[in-house]
Amino acid sequence: MGFIAFLKTQFIVHLLIGFVFVVSGLIINFIQLCTLVLWPINKQLYRRVNCRLAYSLWSQLVMLLEWWSGTECTLFSDEATVNTFGKEHVIIILNHNFEIDFLCGWTMTERFGVLGSSKVLAKRELLYVPLIGWTWYFLEIVFCKRKWEEDRDTVIEGLKRLSDYPEYMWFLLYCEGTRFTETKHRISMEVAESKGLPKLKYHLLPRTKGFTTAVQCLRGTVSAVYDVTLNFRGNKNPSLLGILYGKKYEADMCVRRFPLEDIPQDEKEAANWLHKLYQEKDALQEMYNQEGVFPGKQFKPPRRPWTLLNFLFWATVLLSPLFTFGFGVFASGSPLLILAFLGLVGAASFGVRRLIGVTEIEKGSSYGNQEFKKKE
Repeated sequence: MGFIAFLKTQFIVHLLIGFVFVVSGLIINFIQLCTLVLWPINKQLYRRVNCRLAYSLWSQLVMLLEWWSGTECTLFSDEATVNTFGKEHVIIILNHNFEIDFLCGWTMTERFGVLGSSKVLAKRELLYVPLIGWTWYFLEIVFCKRKWEEDRDTVIEGLKRLSDYPEYMWFLLYCEGTRFTETKHRISMEVAESKGLPKLKYHLLPRTKGFTTAVQCLRGTVSAVYDVTLNFRGNKNPSLLGILYGKKYEADMCVRRFPLEDIPQDEKEAANWLHKLYQEKDALQEMYNQEGVFPGKQFKPPRRPWTLLNFLFWATVLLSPLFTFGFGVFASGSPLLILAFLGLVGAASFGVRRLIGVTEIEKGSSYGNQEFKKKE
């Protein structure tokens, strides 16, 4: 094991990375709070500033994937589709099977210049998660309780508010509503059978309300829907902890572009279109499992240096005073100060671990275990 590989496995290094992310995130959240004064004066300036502030935080996680772990992301698509990336407003549909599927998505948004303006339909619980939810609040992310009767007006209002967004945005939808588990899949397929829908092998039954509403509200704003099917070579099941330990993965993403005008405007027909799309996604996963590749030409968009430079900036700004302070504490010889400092380190470690836990499948929500048995 080389020295760099050894460093990547050390807890103290992980703690320092977490410290930079958490403290820089709190600073960014405070600056975002200050930018609220811009909203009534110049809404579009407020949005542009917050896109860049969000980029400064999220790109640190992208840096871990691209530069720290060296994970490779390969696109399987056609040249015409790839040439549209970063040049139009789109809705993204991504399968929700892996702990870091969102991070692979962020990697692609970064490489095509839309990371800071990327959006998602997120569960409302995330709004109260420090850094993640707070940053999303200032980005006008649409939050929902995943109870359509209560969410309908909120989601429609949030989507319509994005109709004049000044930066190209990729709006991510996890149409399955929750991450894939065997229990959720079994229940989901029972629902599919009861509704006379074809069963899926690798996906949960898609929830159609969010998709059809997004298409209706953003029609005239977004140009297309990108269907993205993600898998990892070697049947790997990567985690954010694995990325933090420097484990390298190889992600393959099959991307298909559907012009919005090709998607039916009628809600029922649009829902049927989505169900057909997921049957096609299932076939793509089956092909990948058998052949090890997706159909289409392979593209490897180059990683950009900005994520690494951004992290190095924050590390320089935040770690220098931390080291100076820590040295002063231990040099003082005061047991009370030393214990207080170690307690602070322990609290920081706990906080970082809790943030990582948000991505873990086994600690995910129970949404889908029983909700699939209810009508959409």
